Amino acid sequence: MYDYKFHPEAEKELAKLNCSVQLLFTKTLKKILINPELGIDLGNKNNLNLNGLKKMYFDHKQYRIVYQVLEEEIIVYIIAVGKRDKMEVYEKASERVEE
Repeated sequence: MYDYKFHPEAEKELAKLNCSVQLLFTKTLKKILINPELGIDLGNKNNLNLNGLKKMYFDHKQYRIVYQVLEEEIIVYIIAVGKRDKMEVYEKASERVEE
């Protein structure tokens, strides 16, 4: 089983969600930690370089977890959490990977 860590901004995004959505996030994260390859590879999306990142839906596909599997550390690095609205979650992920 993998461990996980958050990008500091992703942790703030999660904290802003209501408790029921946070619970659904936790259930989805447990699935990811058991098998990180369950997520869908992102690649390039609307001119955003998201190569090496994966997404997993939760709450009836309203929210996404964007993450990176760090094999050498056996860690799932959560980069962004949020809705797809206007590609916002993907834009944040792209910016954070470039840091």
